[in-house]
Amino acid sequence: MTKMGIRDIIDELAAEGSITRRQVARLLKEYGAKDREYLARKAREVREKWYGKDVYIRGLIEFTSYCRNDCYYCGLRRSNEKAERYRLSGRDILGCCREGYALGFRTFVLQGGEDPFFDRDALSRLISSIKRNHPDCAVTLSFGEHPKEAYKEWFDAGADRYLLRHETANETHYRFLHPEWQKLQDRKKCLWNLKEIGYQVGSGFMVGSPGQNINCLIDDLEFLEGLQPEMVGIGPFIPHRDTPFAGENHGSSELTLVLLSIIRLMFPRVLLPATTALATISEDGRERGLLAGANVVMPNLSPASVRGKYRLYDNKICTGEEAAEAVASLKKRLARAGFGVVVDRGDFKRN
Repeated sequence: MTKMGIRDIIDELAAEGSITRRQVARLLKEYGAKDREYLARKAREVREKWYGKDVYIRGLIEFTSYCRNDCYYCGLRRSNEKAERYRLSGRDILGCCREGYALGFRTFVLQGGEDPFFDRDALSRLISSIKRNHPDCAVTLSFGEHPKEAYKEWFDAGADRYLLRHETANETHYRFLHPEWQKLQDRKKCLWNLKEIGYQVGSGFMVGSPGQNINCLIDDLEFLEGLQPEMVGIGPFIPHRDTPFAGENHGSSELTLVLLSIIRLMFPRVLLPATTALATISEDGRERGLLAGANVVMPNLSPASVRGKYRLYDNKICTGEEAAEAVASLKKRLARAGFGVVVDRGDFKRN
């Protein structure tokens, strides 16, 4: 039997939506520049079948930099005494939504560390206010691990989507990245709870994080295949100077792009961001992400006074075209790459 070439593996992935662990390993180890271009072209074809050349914008509101967790890779980890902590008030957050709505945003993403200050009731009231003010908009939460009852209350208050990146599905790798008391099984359970409640669920992982190998990446893809999320967020690992991984190298933008294309082919209808992290390590990272199959960008709606304080990693983009005020410039830049930003909630296409 003739051994499959890399193009054959890509064609099988495009046709079937899945390939074996061995084939994924070969693809990640052996692809060349022309294979990468072919993979990206296949991913674009699938993305355009479902979403055309539309790009959905999400208004990111980083509402608290406090966090009870101590993830070794994150600049907001509770042990980082140098982190600048802040909390936005409800009035601040509603003001961000109001300004974002005027700019054309129809999804607001409330992202923060796991800050106990924002308890179940406080967040429910905030969600209800946003939905009352902007009933044609979607509310996405990115607020970490919580009891199922809290997720249900927020869903009932009007939250539509929930982002919770699993970061790694490999137990050994997870232990390398987190203190003992943080459990991978708990994180996975939260994702299944969110699916059961009815959220559009997003998960994902870092590319090139310390201790990661190809088997870890394959475990990530297999976990996502079982979860069948509506959104997947991946981006290169970027170190933060005040964490235990300060001296590590950042992840590869090229490998991130390859994985974006693989994910698009595995999940044809998925909402897939070209992340800020990718744009941070590569000036044209956002455009390259879209050319690899992504269809979402997330400009920052947070007040300018706090953008520099929400530092998950070093050198994070928080001004210029990454900021929401420059949406017109962003539209022009993406138009030059062949994409159109649309005023739309940008929901997952179920059929």
